Amino acid sequence: MSHAQAELRNQLQAGAFDIVAVTAFPMNIPVDIEVVGIKRSMSLSACLCEIETRGGLKGYGFTAITEEEVVASAINEVAGHLIQGECALDTERLWERLTWTMIPRGQSGYASHAIAAIDIALWDIKAKALGLPLWRLLGGARSEVPVYTTFGFSFLGRDELVEAARHWVAQGNTRLKMTVAAEAMLHRDHKPVNAVIAEDARRVLAVREAVGDDVEIYIDANCNLDAVHALQLAQRVEEARIGFFEEPIMHNDIRQMADLRQRTSIRIAAGQNEGQAYRFRDMLVQGAVDVVQPNVAITGGYTQCLKIAGLASAFNVSYANGGAWPFHNMHIHAGLANGSLVEYHHPAVLMSRMIYKDLPEARNGKLALPETPGLGFEPDLDAVRELCKRPSARGRGKG
Repeated sequence: MSHAQAELRNQLQAGAFDIVAVTAFPMNIPVDIEVVGIKRSMSLSACLCEIETRGGLKGYGFTAITEEEVVASAINEVAGHLIQGECALDTERLWERLTWTMIPRGQSGYASHAIAAIDIALWDIKAKALGLPLWRLLGGARSEVPVYTTFGFSFLGRDELVEAARHWVAQGNTRLKMTVAAEAMLHRDHKPVNAVIAEDARRVLAVREAVGDDVEIYIDANCNLDAVHALQLAQRVEEARIGFFEEPIMHNDIRQMADLRQRTSIRIAAGQNEGQAYRFRDMLVQGAVDVVQPNVAITGGYTQCLKIAGLASAFNVSYANGGAWPFHNMHIHAGLANGSLVEYHHPAVLMSRMIYKDLPEARNGKLALPETPGLGFEPDLDAVRELCKRPSARGRGKG
């Protein structure tokens, strides 16, 4: 037995990895973005989870895209107490305990976010304890991951959108994603859905003409269309050679996505906000998607996303990241052989840099993975505590 192995065994026997504190920090974070001279301010919700062991090791998890105070309460008042005194290295056992307590009857929602934040923190601790960067612990398939840049938001006019696309391509980004549907079903009393998708088609075709054939373009409806209008939009933009159409239909309706997939040549992608593995199973069994997109910060952490990645591999379906938070998702896509695209969501990246130190920069369409043990970056706790003092806002950013 090596000295390192003996030391790890001694620490385990001494209870050094037993959990002594679990703390959630709810944040409402103001983000100011500026692209091609267009400025926009928004608020993004996020929750940081800190887990401390008896030996003083700390791990940090993260979740977002939901009400931060509710998730923080779920962690501080319920989930944290469930794992107090347990060994932080026992990720599978703790995930199972959390799941059967917080979502025993197939629920999802806030509980899935809380479990994700805790699970990420536990894996951060495990990798630090073993002295490995997390992506190597997860499999070490590659040392860098390809990214796609989410840039094309509805607040940009058509000409501004084209200019922004050219800007990002000039920065070395050859994979671009733009949002469509603009919450069409939510605001259909103010603007007919037909008018929304007609303008979306013009915007997509304008971007394709501006960037040429060598740039991949993806579109994301954020579950904002019914099946009829999702098909109409897909048919209008097929000539733009879209890489994938993400979350085209309300509630990720699996039957309707399967039907849409048969009616368009565009690949269908979904799953960034799903909380249960069986939902991905059903998507795959029913042939509803070409790309599954679980997000470790939402879909129950690394423990569950590893299982979903296995499902995708068994069905020979692409496995990618949707829903932003690239610095957490990059580890699983670098770790696994079937890992692929990571979403470099511009506002989410700006927000992440406000709360974390030592984050990598995407260069020429790729993110290089750190060699530092654990996640490879740590939160700025002073900044986090200041952000915790801000009042909550109800406007939520989308991936």
